[in-house]
Order: sequence, then structure tokens, then C-alpha cells
Amino acid sequence: MSDVVGPLAKPPPRRHRPFYHRFLLAFGLATGLIGLSLGLGVLGYHFVAGLNWVDALLNAAMILTGMGPVNALSSDAAKLFASAYALFSGVVFISATGILLTPIFHRVLHRFHIEERDLR
Repeated sequence: MSDVVGPLAKPPPRRHRPFYHRFLLAFGLATGLIGLSLGLGVLGYHFVAGLNWVDALLNAAMILTGMGPVNALSSDAAKLFASAYALFSGVVFISATGILLTPIFHRVLHRFHIEERDLR
């Protein structure tokens, strides 16, 4: 097909935007990681600490975001679980933040990067 210019010419196909694809992939991965961690915390608080489902969700969400527990825990097993979950949650929250910010930093680095061909 020749290069036709004018009102009947087809517009060029849209370029696939790799940034948006990478960001959505990172968002999905971070959301899945946080969701899995929240589910683990809810199950632990429900079965180990004996809290009802809503209180277990509240405690797991508060620990996962670094705000601290809501309900007092009475058994040693519940306290050990809460300690381990708090350490685990800190690592998960930082990791999820890093996963989510990686495509943004990657794009910023590309914006300021001087290509090797520009140096010649």
C-alpha cells in the first residue's frame, strides 16, 4: 500500500503504551500481594486469636497498614501470631509500595536518560 495523504488516508495504528501496561501489571501484583496478606491475617486472627470475622478483618487491616492492633489479645498463641504478622506485614507493605512505584520511577528515568546515539 502506498503512502496516501489526505482525508481518505487511514490513521496510523495506535502505539501500544508499555507504561500503562507495566503500571496495570504492577498494580495487579501489589493488590494481589496485599489481598493475600490481608486474607492470611484475617484467618490468623479469626482462628488463632478467636476474634469474629469483622474484628479479625479490622485487626489485620490495621496491622497491615502499620497503625497497630485494635483488640486486646489474651492468649500467648494470639500474641505470637500478632507479632509475626506485624513483622510480615511491614515487609509486605514496603514491597507492595515498591512494586507499585517501580513503573513510575522507570518512566522518570527514561525521561531524563540520554540515549547513546545522542552522544555521537
